[in-house]
Amino acid sequence: MTVAFRRARPADLTAIVALLRDDALGAGRESADLQPYASAFADIDGDPRHLLVVGELDGEVIACLQATVLPSLTHGGRRRAQIEGVRVHGAHRGAGVGRSLLAWTIDWAGEQGCGVMQLTTDKARPDALRFYESLGFAATHEGLKRTLG
Repeated sequence: MTVAFRRARPADLTAIVALLRDDALGAGRESADLQPYASAFADIDGDPRHLLVVGELDGEVIACLQATVLPSLTHGGRRRAQIEGVRVHGAHRGAGVGRSLLAWTIDWAGEQGCGVMQLTTDKARPDALRFYESLGFAATHEGLKRTLG
């Protein structure tokens, strides 16, 4: 199985949103209305510090994630990469797609001059935490979020 990773295109949006909705947390959080996602996609795609990447197998989008390059004064002024929305289609989980997707993104972040890569995972996803730890991520900080509006 060879998955090709590439920058997402507007035509991928329906598949990306389906991936985001394809678990218990996403099903309750994500919407079927594509318009807000289309606006967000345009913002992401129009900013060179953002990357929405998809993994494609035999013409089908089976994985996605968003990466953002953040300038930072900490860590000696090195840039950092923030990772969000990592998803692999349920039929392809456990086959190494997520591992390949993150490896591809780590390389991309290095090319962007990032010295740190960070992400958060919901506490309701202990398998995801173990997965990220197996890739060398460490739970070194407590992450906090606040919903606005």
